[in-house]
Amino acid sequence: MCGINGIYDLKTIQNPRQIIESMNQSMVHRGPDAQGIYEDENIVLGHRRLSIIDLEEASNQPMTTSEGRYTIVFNGEIYNFQEIKNLLPNYPWKSKGDTEVILAAWQEWGLNAIKQFNGMFAIAIYDKVKNDLHVFRDRLGIKPLYFYYNETFFLFSSSVKSILESGLVPRKLDQDSLIDYLRFQTVQTPKTMVEDVFQLEPGNYIRVHQDGIEKKTYWALEKDYLPVPRNYDTIKEKVRELLTASVERRLISDVEVGAFLSGGIDSSLIVGIIKKELGRDISTFNVNFAEEEFSEAKYARLIADKYQTKHTEINLSPKDFLEKLPEALNKMDHPSGDGPNTYIVSEVTKKQGITVALSGLGGDELFAGYDIFKRIPEVQNKKWLLSFPVYIRKLMAKGLLLKSNSIASRKVGEVIKQPYFDSEYIYQFNRQVFMDFQIEKMTGMHKLPVNSSFALGHEKIGFDTPGWNLPALSKISYLEISTYMQNVLLRDSDQMSMAHSLEIRVPFLDHKLVEYAMGIPDFAKYPHKPKKLLLDAFDDLLPEEVWNRKKMGFVLPYEQWMKNELRGFCESNLNALKEVGHFQNEEIDKLWKQFLNGNKILSWSRIWSLVVLGNWIKENQIEG
Repeated sequence: MCGINGIYDLKTIQNPRQIIESMNQSMVHRGPDAQGIYEDENIVLGHRRLSIIDLEEASNQPMTTSEGRYTIVFNGEIYNFQEIKNLLPNYPWKSKGDTEVILAAWQEWGLNAIKQFNGMFAIAIYDKVKNDLHVFRDRLGIKPLYFYYNETFFLFSSSVKSILESGLVPRKLDQDSLIDYLRFQTVQTPKTMVEDVFQLEPGNYIRVHQDGIEKKTYWALEKDYLPVPRNYDTIKEKVRELLTASVERRLISDVEVGAFLSGGIDSSLIVGIIKKELGRDISTFNVNFAEEEFSEAKYARLIADKYQTKHTEINLSPKDFLEKLPEALNKMDHPSGDGPNTYIVSEVTKKQGITVALSGLGGDELFAGYDIFKRIPEVQNKKWLLSFPVYIRKLMAKGLLLKSNSIASRKVGEVIKQPYFDSEYIYQFNRQVFMDFQIEKMTGMHKLPVNSSFALGHEKIGFDTPGWNLPALSKISYLEISTYMQNVLLRDSDQMSMAHSLEIRVPFLDHKLVEYAMGIPDFAKYPHKPKKLLLDAFDDLLPEEVWNRKKMGFVLPYEQWMKNELRGFCESNLNALKEVGHFQNEEIDKLWKQFLNGNKILSWSRIWSLVVLGNWIKENQIEG
C-alpha cells in the first residue's frame, strides 16, 4: 500500500523533480517506509511505500525492468501474484514482492496482463522505448487515482492534495461537482471538487502518449457478470467457495493482519471463515463509541469468544471522538459527509501494531443488506400509480407534504412524479441529502445539472444498455456500488485509514465474487431476513444473536456538539463556505439558524455536510 505521483511531458515544466518531491512529501502518511523518484527525458515518477509484502529494499519503487525499458509505480496489492509469477519462470527475478510480478507480466503480455490481476490497485507503467504511459485503476475502485491534463502535460496522483501541492493545477471549485456534493455529500466519479481534476473510473485505464490521451474500459460491473443457474443449493455452495477463497487471498502479508469486528454479519463472517474454514488465528478489533445499551461490543465479544481470537476492545468516549474530529477533517483528501469514524478506528488499530486490517465493507451492497433492496421492489409493485396523469401524481405529492412536511415525504413525492418506476428513476432520491429545491435556494441556480446517479443508471442499466438484463436486485447493487460505496465508503476508507498508514482489505470486493453475485437471480438474494443468501451459505458460522437483531451503528451526540462545543468550529467553516461565491449567503445563515432553533426537517447531518465542505475549501485554499 503506497502513494504514487507522476508528470508526463516535461517540456513546459520547470524543476519537475522538485515538484514530485513536494507531492511525495504531502502524502508521507500513505508510505512512511521508503520513497523514490524516477526521471527520464519526458517523465518523472514518484512513490511513497508502506511495506507489506516483501519488506526488503529490492521491492522499493519506482522499479525498472533489468533492460531499462519499463518503469512502474504502484499502489495496492496483487493477491494472486505468486500464481502469476509461476507462469513466468524465465523472468530474472530480483525481489519477492508483487510489484515486480506486475512488471514481468506487462513485459510478457502487455495490456492483457491487467486481466490476470486479482487485487486492489492503481498502477502507472512507463515504456521508455515507445515513450508512453499507461495508468490503471482496479475493477471496483478500491484504490484512488486522480489526474489532471491540459494541452502540455499529464499529471496523476493517489491524492487530490498532492495534485494541488504540485502548483500546476488551479485551486478552483468545480460548480457541477458542488451540486453533486450538496445532493450526496460526495462527488461521483469521474468528477472531483476541483475543476479539471478527475478520478479515473474503476475498471478503466488511460494511455498517454505524444499525440494525446486515450481512456478505455477493461472491466465493467454492468456487463462483466456471470449467468447463474437457478439452483439455490448450487448458488449457496458457490458463494461460500468464492468468499472463502477471497478471504484466504487477503491474508497474504509479511506483516501482521488483523480484522475489524463490529459484531455485524459481514465482519463476523470474515472472522468465522478465517478461523473455521482456513484454520488461521487472527487478531480482532472492536472500537466502540456508544453507551452500553446501544453498543454492538457484546456481539463482537460473542464472535471473538466463539472463535478464540486475540480480541481488543477499544472504548472511546464521545469526548475522545470530539477532540479528534477537527483533526480528522483536516486529513480529508476529498470532502465527504462521513469519514471521521474510520479515521479514529484506524488510528487506534494502528496503535495496536496492526498494519493490515480486513473489513466487511461491500457485503451490504452485494447481498441486499440495505432497506432499499426492499423499498424499490415495493415501489415497482405499485406501477398502477403510473396510470394516473402526471398532474394527478403531483397533487398526490403535495398532499403528502400537507400530511407530513418531512424529507422522507418529499422523497416519496419526487418518486411518485417520475415517468417510470425503473431503478434509475427512483434510486436517485435514495441517498440525496439536500433536495433540489433546497439546493436551488442555497445556490440561486434555477436549473441544476442532471442528477449524476440518474445519469449513471440511465446510461448503464436503463433499457437497451449493457446492464439492462441484470437481475432487478443486482441493478440496485450496481447503483449502490457505483455511487455510495465507491464514492463515500471506499474513498473514506482509503483516505482515513491511510492517514494512519493502515491498509484496509475488503474480501467482499474480490472481482470473482462480485461477477458471480451480480448474476444471482432475485429469488435467491431477496432479503426475507438480513442478507439471507449469505447467512444460508454460511449457516454453521454465525449464532442467531448476531443476525436476528436490529442493525446498529455509532450513536454520537453530533447535534448537541454542533450547538455547543463545535459551534464556533461550525460557524467558522460555514463562513468559509460563503466566501467562495457560489451560495446565497443569507440562505446558509437561515439554515444554520433553523438548525439551532431545532427545526426537525433540518437534521444535523445535512448541516454537517456544509461544515465539512467549508473546512475542506478553507484548508485547501480553494477559490470559487
